[in-house]
Amino acid sequence: MPINENTIFRLFMKQLILKYIPPKLFVLLKGWGWSGNYKSWQEAEKKSKGYNAPNILECVKTATLKVKNGEAIYERDSVLFDKIEYSWELLTALLWVAAQKNGELNIIDFGGSLGSTYYQNKQFLDRLKKVRWNVVEQSDFAEVGKETFQNEVLHFYDTIKNCYKATSEIDVILFSGVLQYLEYPYDTLKEAIEKNVKYIIIDRTGFTLKKDRQNGDKITIQKVPQHIYKASYPCRFFNESRFVKFFNDNGYKLIVDFNALDKINYPSKYKGFVLERV
Repeated sequence: MPINENTIFRLFMKQLILKYIPPKLFVLLKGWGWSGNYKSWQEAEKKSKGYNAPNILECVKTATLKVKNGEAIYERDSVLFDKIEYSWELLTALLWVAAQKNGELNIIDFGGSLGSTYYQNKQFLDRLKKVRWNVVEQSDFAEVGKETFQNEVLHFYDTIKNCYKATSEIDVILFSGVLQYLEYPYDTLKEAIEKNVKYIIIDRTGFTLKKDRQNGDKITIQKVPQHIYKASYPCRFFNESRFVKFFNDNGYKLIVDFNALDKINYPSKYKGFVLERV
């Protein structure tokens, strides 16, 4: 059926309106998104509705099992896709690290769900000499991971400390789409840094549009689309200058930064960083 000019105009205006309307109005109209500017994490948490953790875990488990069993191509945040959307910058960084280790890769994927990023990049990782992919997650996720998905490559732990008890030769720690959901993200980063890991990779992390170090992080509430699962919780947008300075002050230099895949209706930018201990 041919598309007439009126249909094209309506579609264009819809996209234009959704792009420029204020975030709070977007949430009201669409039922999901980011809004608010809260003084503290605790304040945002009090105004969030939270989420049903067992329900989310079951959604992620069901989706990831379909990927594992070859019934689906790609999963992210429990949503299935019919085509893998690669972060080529992330994949390049992982292969770059492996190239310096004679084709071997031992990685901690902090907040890595049930192995989403591993399965996303599996066809490339399978060409390496040896891969050990260690997911560090909440205890309930880690338990399901051990029971259902763990194998000779993919392993699950509930803390960085417990992961290091099992394998100490970690080449790189990956934080992808997780730091902005932690109440104390810099404490978690310090724990990683204290392990003297050579490389840290950041991906899918939100930043404010202001670069001045005097401007702090912005704390919002994120409401998830109900067709994924019912939830709302605090979400942080980092000040980029302060974020990078934290690593510089702790002995890491920035190798490269890049734009992440995420595109959202909120005045922000999602980025990634590859950092090396000097």
